[in-house]
Amino acid sequence: MPGSSPREALPEQQELLSKLAPYAAGFYIDGLAEGWPTEEAIAYLCEVRQLALAAAPGKPLLLYLPQPTPVGMLRELTDTAASFSGVVVGEALREPSTRRERVGGGAEALGAQLSQVRLLRESLGERSTIVAAGGVHQPQDALELLAAGANSVQLHSGLVYAGPGLPKRINEAIIHDRIKQTTEPKPPSFWANWGWMSLLGIGMIIGGVLAWLIASTSVLLPYDETFLGVSRSVINHFNGHIIHFMSHDRITLAGTMISIGIFYYQLAGHGLRSGLHWARTAVMTSCAVGFSSFFLYLGYGYFDPLHAGAAAVLLPMLLLTLRGLKDHPSRKKPGMLNDAVWRRAQWGQCCFVVLGFGLAIGGLTISFVGITTVFVPTDLAYLGLTVQQLAAWNDHIIPLIAHDRAGFGGALFSLAVAITASALWGINQGESWLWWTFLWGGLPGFAAGLLVHVHIGYLDFIHLLPVYIAALLYVVGLYLMYPFLVGRASGRETSISRLLT
Repeated sequence: MPGSSPREALPEQQELLSKLAPYAAGFYIDGLAEGWPTEEAIAYLCEVRQLALAAAPGKPLLLYLPQPTPVGMLRELTDTAASFSGVVVGEALREPSTRRERVGGGAEALGAQLSQVRLLRESLGERSTIVAAGGVHQPQDALELLAAGANSVQLHSGLVYAGPGLPKRINEAIIHDRIKQTTEPKPPSFWANWGWMSLLGIGMIIGGVLAWLIASTSVLLPYDETFLGVSRSVINHFNGHIIHFMSHDRITLAGTMISIGIFYYQLAGHGLRSGLHWARTAVMTSCAVGFSSFFLYLGYGYFDPLHAGAAAVLLPMLLLTLRGLKDHPSRKKPGMLNDAVWRRAQWGQCCFVVLGFGLAIGGLTISFVGITTVFVPTDLAYLGLTVQQLAAWNDHIIPLIAHDRAGFGGALFSLAVAITASALWGINQGESWLWWTFLWGGLPGFAAGLLVHVHIGYLDFIHLLPVYIAALLYVVGLYLMYPFLVGRASGRETSISRLLT
């Protein structure tokens, strides 16, 4: 407890060690934060080490050095520190007036860490483990501490200042630092695996274009009319809005298919080909969702032979993509600093993560509605009919519309998975291809969703509000991420910085 003497602290430490030993992987031993005289503190640490060896045999014991630890004391502690499994250079700063600890951070904390790590490495040699547990707010900080002699770094206040993506950024920086002088592996051939995903993406784009052409002209296919038992003209004679409503569902599905195809094509050529693990996860998860959505027809009772045929053609391409996929780290230099461009890109990334989750919720909702109630109140207001009136006129019309709705919901959820995964894991300095993927991959979906509503006169504000919000997130996100993804890929930011300095 704070304020304890060495004699009072020993039984407390013994109780902690004995009760935590079955659960802990190791221990940080802290006996230097109470301001005891150096000789008493060293004697205390030696006794605690003996207690730990008895209570937790085989568990690593690391000596915790609080901030600030004077250089003179560090030198006196050298022999004691060498008897432990390693040393942890802490981040918490103790305020003498209140005896409370606060978290340090920034350049001052990092400078103190670097000095202590260098001194400890020089004193302890190469065998001792040194953990730098403070002052790491950006990847460059971690690299400097590792270069100074730390075996690993521990994050604390950096997670507050830089966010939960900091561990990933640090790992990428460390890996890049280690492989930058190695030979780049030869990329796999087109037909090895990634090319098949490119073809799947092209197939989705072609299918989406054809679906858009059909939905904007005849709308119904011959087997649709066979299933209904009536022609398009008969439907129009009964209610002129039904065909327009079906066109609205099918055009939005077509736009979503084109967007998915663009994402798959880009993720294959730039992600799978380079062995990026996050790209493989994005593509495979999205494909799993997309192909599974075909079976939503079980909820509405209408089997679409064209949909089934397309799935039968595209599924082998997915399976061929799985052959021999290997993970490789990115060869591009990651962002090292938490500068203004990076902070701006974080807001853009947030926009796309929110957009992805929003589209996922929308896709799931549309699919659920499609296999249950089929319509929302604004749909029925646009049609000017009730569900009972539609069913009484033709008992097959609702299953056909439900098929369109559920199919669109499944495709939207599949696209949302690709967007969310790319936004969460793919945003990195200079990855201009990803920015263009977001741009071109989003345009068909938004164009289809907005233009078709204008064309058929379905302009209910509440119905279109989610589309407006999604479009705003899309535009703002692209604007905020451009300097980080595209500007730095072209070297503009570097050139501007040189001119300013």
